[in-house]
Amino acid sequence: MKPGPPDDTAAGGGHSRFGKCLYAVLWVLCRTLGVSLFGFRSRFAEPLPVHGGLVVLSSHQSHLDPLLLGLATDRRLSSLARSSLYAFKPFGAVITALDAVPIDRHASVITAMKIVIERLKRGAAVIIFPEGARTDDGQLGDFRSGFSLIAKRAGVSVVPVAIVGAYECWPRTRFFPRPGRIRVEFGKVLTAEEVAVMDERQIFDVCTQRIRDLDAQARTIRKPDRVSGGC
Repeated sequence: MKPGPPDDTAAGGGHSRFGKCLYAVLWVLCRTLGVSLFGFRSRFAEPLPVHGGLVVLSSHQSHLDPLLLGLATDRRLSSLARSSLYAFKPFGAVITALDAVPIDRHASVITAMKIVIERLKRGAAVIIFPEGARTDDGQLGDFRSGFSLIAKRAGVSVVPVAIVGAYECWPRTRFFPRPGRIRVEFGKVLTAEEVAVMDERQIFDVCTQRIRDLDAQARTIRKPDRVSGGC
């Protein structure tokens, strides 16, 4: 079944009427554009948890990634946003309504982690890119281990995700995206119960290996697209 605009109850509630309406309108509009312009396709190894905190642990290929993840799921997802983006109040109001998590780039890593952990404990689904930055060449980069500490302290589930094709559509060297083919592969969820009995190193190893496997799988599926002329 294709996902529809996320239900507020699946994200822990508490959203303003403006936020609900804005999210729903943008979801429908962006989903239409995503399918038509980027051949956007997603696949899930299993359904995502409907309630409770969730770390959406994804590879990072382009500026499109948070949008792609949100379009693929039935849950409202929170993305990390630089606190400087809130300086322009109208824009700040919009990204607040869309559940952005403000992070001060000059603050300590510990402070940033505490903010994310608190959001997760309140039942939100938060996107984390363990590579820390967009890829330079379309391939997976090195993973940072902070997410495993966040998941352990928050006591939440983790779903690994691989995005493939977004780099070709919007590499770091381009100002604007171009049409192409994008796949988003969601792996098996590492449940909160499994996280509870693992140490941070085990969480890191399991999740990053799953992302690597999903990345390879998505690239294999995309090969025919290259033959037919997709980016």
